Amino acid sequence: MAPIALETEDHSRDAAFNKAMHGKSAEAKGGFRSMLNKDRDAHKAASEEYFKHWDNKLASAETVEIREARKAEYATLTRHYYNLATDIYEYGWCTSFHFCRFAYGEGFYQAIARHEHYLAHMMGLREGMKVLDVGCGVGGPAREIAKFAGVNIVGLNNNDYQIDRATRYAAKEGLSQQMSFTKGDFMHMSFPSESFDAVYAIEATVHAPSLEGIYSQIFRVLKPGGVFGVYEWLMTEAYDNDNAHHREVRLGIEQGDGISNMVKISEGLEAMKAAGFQMELNEDLADRADARPWYYPLDGDLRMAGSIGDVLTIARMTKVGRFCAHNAIGGFEKLGLIPKGTKKTADSLAHAADCIVAGGKEKLFTPMYLMIGRKPRV
Repeated sequence: MAPIALETEDHSRDAAFNKAMHGKSAEAKGGFRSMLNKDRDAHKAASEEYFKHWDNKLASAETVEIREARKAEYATLTRHYYNLATDIYEYGWCTSFHFCRFAYGEGFYQAIARHEHYLAHMMGLREGMKVLDVGCGVGGPAREIAKFAGVNIVGLNNNDYQIDRATRYAAKEGLSQQMSFTKGDFMHMSFPSESFDAVYAIEATVHAPSLEGIYSQIFRVLKPGGVFGVYEWLMTEAYDNDNAHHREVRLGIEQGDGISNMVKISEGLEAMKAAGFQMELNEDLADRADARPWYYPLDGDLRMAGSIGDVLTIARMTKVGRFCAHNAIGGFEKLGLIPKGTKKTADSLAHAADCIVAGGKEKLFTPMYLMIGRKPRV
């Protein structure tokens, strides 16, 4: 692997920016309520810093240099993406920022939890184990897995606002003694070597500029015999970078999801091997013949909803639901209730949703390539 230049961490700078932009909004219920309490100037700075990587950079004109520029600022890109998108995620999805499979008649939140339980089960997580959640978001999966498996979890995140949200949720659910959250860049973790019994990542390591780099860090902090489980975002082997439509799908997903460099399944498998893991299981769960496709909540077919309650939940994520929500956001911007640029972020997420659906239907993309690897005992 060619050396990857890593960004220099500055926790004091990030904490100051978090305080300036988000203030006390981490204490709000979430979604629209949190959007009302942002500093306009800080929000503008985050928006400009993020969208400089995407504005006027079409898939048809993408170059190696443009992709390398995004990779060089992977940590800043990801941090500001979540400064902009976290509240929208919580409003439009839930506090577990990931996709899942759907069984017949299964409700949305039940399916989300089952997806988390399945990973914990396949990894063999047991009560009392010390587990690292890499890229923990606002802690939705960590809370569920802590309750399901009885493990003690450390969540790693490079976004201060999400850490504040995760800490609040853990305290609310009485889990503060079972889980904690740490600020850091997962490309150069501050944990001592051989610190954890297990490590998992749910649709998070895709933000890394190099999968081999992040997997190698995970390998280092695992104890000998420890297990690593990941649901990875990858382009399938059907993806052809010389195909203009394929590039548009991939770039749309990357822009709307804060990703600097998404790669193919074969590269993900090679990265696990290069990091030193013994592969115990690998499978694209998106290829399972499920009752409903994993992307159905974004596809707008309410007939697939598992319950009346799900109709209300999924309605927010359909094209019509997104249109209404985004126009409401635009109206709030004009009234000065939320910062200008919030709608731009929402529109970017909506375009990514359309590209995700296209990638799923055309078998170009998977958000749930499961890999279970073990660190050798010797």
